[in-house]
Amino acid sequence: MRYPSPLQPGSTVAVTAFSSGVPSACHERLDIVIQGLRDQGFKVLEGQCLRENHAHVSAPAAVRTKELMDFLLDDRVDAIFPPWGGELAMEILPRIDWDLLRHAKPKWLVGFSDISTLSATLTATCGWASLHAANLMQLHPAEQDPLTSAVFSVLSLPEGESVALEQSACHEQIPSNYAADPNALLALCQPTQWQLLSSGQLKGAVQFSGRLIGGCLDTLGLLSNTPYLDLKYLKSQYPADGLILFLENSELSPTAMARMLWTMKLNGVFEQVNGILIGRDGSSKKHEKSLSHVAVLEQVLADLPVPVVYDTDIGHVAPNMPLVNGAFAEVSFQDGQGCIRQTFR
Repeated sequence: MRYPSPLQPGSTVAVTAFSSGVPSACHERLDIVIQGLRDQGFKVLEGQCLRENHAHVSAPAAVRTKELMDFLLDDRVDAIFPPWGGELAMEILPRIDWDLLRHAKPKWLVGFSDISTLSATLTATCGWASLHAANLMQLHPAEQDPLTSAVFSVLSLPEGESVALEQSACHEQIPSNYAADPNALLALCQPTQWQLLSSGQLKGAVQFSGRLIGGCLDTLGLLSNTPYLDLKYLKSQYPADGLILFLENSELSPTAMARMLWTMKLNGVFEQVNGILIGRDGSSKKHEKSLSHVAVLEQVLADLPVPVVYDTDIGHVAPNMPLVNGAFAEVSFQDGQGCIRQTFR
């Protein structure tokens, strides 16, 4: 695994939106978080694909791809922080020169949601470690949440070092509205409780390890077993470690989520992993009460011979535990408490 250089004061951070751009109503928030990067001593390069949003994207696919590739190949750049995710990052995948990136110096790509469409594939196809974590728009300079603040601690970690992160105490119930309040901080008021999806072999407490890979189920479920996210191949690169797959649902209804997980199961995706982490469900829409998202997990995943831990700090219900795609991780879950130790090896 190729780890980008540790981020430190003086490092250069590029900000570009290769999925959804930032409309004018949220520009004040964007200015605040960009200034927060500068206040930490980072040099900031602001891309052209950023401050507009039309038809769900910041710019046409060819334009977004070129700007992203320019930053990924520019060795003055140490990290890329998109403002947030979106819906259509997938359309730039075939436009990217993956062979060129395999031979380039790795840079950090940071964020979640549609950002993981690129970050997970970058790890799987090019062997670059990437960071699934809070998006830039959540990184307000005054934010005190430990997991959100840990983003920069993880990015500054040298290769060979480890970091252990524990589950949050509380999580969000209602997401922030940056147009209404540009200085909004995370409102963490709901008690967090990771859950173990019990099977005949697994009850109460589990420990498992492997290389992390994952992100947003809405897109990664569609990419699984394609050349962009071939977990069988990735596992073959680390046969002694194996893989841990982490997933989080953004917008899928229970039935759509069931179909996605069944597709992955029938394609043998879950046969490649030592364990699965599922984030809190992020779908804000009200769905039929006859089937819940938890019921879907029970119906599709409970018979797997590997641990499945759900309602974890991953995804669209903040806070996000920073997880490094490609890092070796040791997951422990006991007495209702979860911890993940990640090692850059």
